[in-house]
Amino acid sequence: MTPLLTLLAQSDNQQGTPGWFYLMYALPVLMLVMLFRTNAKQKREQQSALSNLKKNDKVVTSGGILGVVVTVKENEDEVTLRVDDTSNTRIRVLKSSIVRVTSGEQPAGDAK
Repeated sequence: MTPLLTLLAQSDNQQGTPGWFYLMYALPVLMLVMLFRTNAKQKREQQSALSNLKKNDKVVTSGGILGVVVTVKENEDEVTLRVDDTSNTRIRVLKSSIVRVTSGEQPAGDAK
């Protein structure tokens, strides 16, 4: 038996509490720890992507807008996106509204 199972089996004999009883508490705690670690890792990756945002990066906003970064104003937490190449339409959004940077993928305006 593994050391944990051996310990749980011994606790069953000594205290009258079944060993599986402790597993009922340990498994949900372990699942919560793993969930929080995954969320923290994703948040760190998102922050890293936003802090490394630069001109000509293709991005997707939380509203589903696809665009290309034209300017990044570091002190104002503001980004200007070009959303249409033909009419040169630009919009200003907050950095926090950008959910994904797709630099290496297909350009934002090309659906071919």
